[in-house]
Amino acid sequence: MIKTQREENKTAAGERILCRITADKPGPTVVFFGGIHGNEPAGVAALTEVLEALAREGRALEMGALIGIRGNLPALVQKERFLDHDLNRIWSRPRLESVMAKPESERSSEEKELVLIYALLQELLQTCTPPFYFIDLHTTSSRTRPFITINDSIINRYFSRIFPVPVILGIEEYLEGPLLSYINELGYVALGFESGTHNDPAAIRNAADFIWLTLGFTGLLPDYPGREDSFKRLDQASESDHDFYEVFYRHELQASHTFRMKEGFWSFQSLPKGTVLGSEAGAPVAMQKKGILFMPLYQKQGEEGFFLIRKTPAWALRLSAKLRKWKTHELLTHMPGVRWADSRQDKLLVNLSVARFLNRPIFHLLGYRSRQRDKTHLLISNREHKARNADYSHTFWFSEE
Repeated sequence: MIKTQREENKTAAGERILCRITADKPGPTVVFFGGIHGNEPAGVAALTEVLEALAREGRALEMGALIGIRGNLPALVQKERFLDHDLNRIWSRPRLESVMAKPESERSSEEKELVLIYALLQELLQTCTPPFYFIDLHTTSSRTRPFITINDSIINRYFSRIFPVPVILGIEEYLEGPLLSYINELGYVALGFESGTHNDPAAIRNAADFIWLTLGFTGLLPDYPGREDSFKRLDQASESDHDFYEVFYRHELQASHTFRMKEGFWSFQSLPKGTVLGSEAGAPVAMQKKGILFMPLYQKQGEEGFFLIRKTPAWALRLSAKLRKWKTHELLTHMPGVRWADSRQDKLLVNLSVARFLNRPIFHLLGYRSRQRDKTHLLISNREHKARNADYSHTFWFSEE
């Protein structure tokens, strides 16, 4: 059934909730977000297309619930990435607490959206049944294969690898406050799907195929006709690239950036050291080391000019899964120069002048992702101890390696 939503989630852009469909049989809850960035309409269009097909064919979910959510409603009206702040960069715990403490009249456009979406999330978590799957649909300003981005937890890896597209690890080390990082810290499967280039019809088709596959893989609609076609189309769009990659560099931009990317670059393009990618403040910006270009910026708004990625070997993924299963990370607190960052015991502070033998690759194997706190310290966090593995242990895609 489709439930009527509250008036505060309506604007000129329409209702925030595109659908809330509940089957008679309890089961997983699958939540899709579209339009978290207002200049990325493909996710909303794809969700609408799938919903219309379900209604036209009279097809009911076999179990569980499907929720479709429109993200930044004012920005969608303006067709801008954001109006005041990037809605996908303000979901950190300190920012949430700060926004919630403000009077409504003092909140920015995106902060108002944050409060409404936060309330909706809390309501869904309290009233819907696990396991939960959260999917955030996006597009990029450059030409790209469709791909998945995840926070590096094992349940995210296992679920992502069943889709015929590349998977990007580690982007959470370089971004502050994404929506999916907040959700993943609650222990749920949460992934982003980038379906293609803004306003390209192929991006809508790729997103729709991803939605259909998700409905099948989660059991909401396991036997829909066309599932094999959706899989083949996505495999073709991704050029049969099913590898895992890891981000190792982010070219950060200031709010009033002057960065300009040279025309002709695209995501997943391998480039040698020294390649001039663009200019900033009148000076050339070149590759400092060889790598694979990822999400080069071809739009006015944005916080990153580009990223660099590299392939993650299959053996490293297997070893990492084993080390995390054995909870090897618990040994870190017994090492010199490593202590809990605060009383919550969910982050570690690493003194690099003492623990010189520890570096990012070791942290990554153990499930930790890091941020530089100052010149001599890293702040690292591990989401594995929060992951609700038991919620997903009965699924076909979950396995203990």
